[in-house]
Amino acid sequence: MSAPAARPELPALPVTFRPTRTRVVLLTVGAAMFVVITVIALSLEQLSAGERSSFIFTALLFFGVLALLSRPKVVATEDGVTVVNLTRTRRLSWAEILRVNLRVGDPWVFLDLSDGTSMPALGIQPGIGKQQAIRDAGALRILVEDHGTGRDNG
Repeated sequence: MSAPAARPELPALPVTFRPTRTRVVLLTVGAAMFVVITVIALSLEQLSAGERSSFIFTALLFFGVLALLSRPKVVATEDGVTVVNLTRTRRLSWAEILRVNLRVGDPWVFLDLSDGTSMPALGIQPGIGKQQAIRDAGALRILVEDHGTGRDNG
């Protein structure tokens, strides 16, 4: 018979959760693409200045998209949680978060909110860092249990 799993320790606040490996890969690939396309644009002598600048603009656009994809994070502070997704940032109080879900096959964590909706939190995603995502989801779950509506304030 195995011993019950120990509850992980409550993380110190503030804490930021983000998919570190995914972020490194995206920014590295974006920078490499920008450099390669720019070098090609500058080394092709038959291109006009307008064509060269359009190459560089396209490379910058590719880098910008990859930088946008690397943006997600979840920041937990004493006051609540800030969820930064691709294009939207939302600030939640602890009481608004009822549950932290990361089920098998989920692409990222989902937060069940007190208004009956569910919100994706792309800052915790198992993609290429599955163990980190599981640890981060567990840590956020413990923080929600400790700071949320079920906390004994008294």
